[in-house]
Amino acid sequence: MKTILITGCSSGYGLETARHFHARGWNVIATMRRPNDGILASADRLRVLALDVTSPQSIHAAIAASGPIDVLVNNAGIGMFGAFEATPMSVVRSLFETNTFGVIAMTQAVIPQFRERRSGTIVNVTSSATLAPMPLVAAYTASKAAVEGFTGSLAHELSGFGIRVKLVEPGYGPSTRFTQNVQAPIATMIPEAYASYAGSILSSFGKQRAVTTERDVAQVVWQAANDLSEKLRYPAGADAIALALAS
Repeated sequence: MKTILITGCSSGYGLETARHFHARGWNVIATMRRPNDGILASADRLRVLALDVTSPQSIHAAIAASGPIDVLVNNAGIGMFGAFEATPMSVVRSLFETNTFGVIAMTQAVIPQFRERRSGTIVNVTSSATLAPMPLVAAYTASKAAVEGFTGSLAHELSGFGIRVKLVEPGYGPSTRFTQNVQAPIATMIPEAYASYAGSILSSFGKQRAVTTERDVAQVVWQAANDLSEKLRYPAGADAIALALAS
């Protein structure tokens, strides 16, 4: 029976991924900044732990409490939509602290146990925004593109120790809370000069037929976690798959 630790399980992709693996007999350690039984409660083979990926102390405590794990899924992230010109640097830094440095810190924390056992899988969840240029998500894309480069390099570095490193690239998920944790009102990041343009972009998102669901991502994370090949990239969702084929 394998054990998986998943970050960012309070909603969206992380929550559905935790449920997906638990339903298939895995031991699941579902983490979130503030555990809430109303969202996900501990049960047989399911532990809910507090974890803030921007805090070294929180990471250390969660890893110590988890014991040996077989798979780490770095899913915790912050979305952002707005004109880069109007995006405060504090928001840019917060994106990188969670989306980039949080992934790097969690990965570094589990490598020693994987290396000693000469087995383990790390799955980093990024975005289809890294597959094709998209407007009004420049800072967000930068934070995810950094993870893509990091993951590709690390996959080579760790392969000799029997450790697999994977990328899951979800598409546009309208049912997720993409911008919930941004530390500035979205309206302030779309100034008047960009209002018409941003409106047309948002309208096109609303008309998009091929989108990504939480279930799509959970299924692809499952595939990546169980794939023993050297495959690196796993687009998730019809729109992400289309972008990957076109790129």
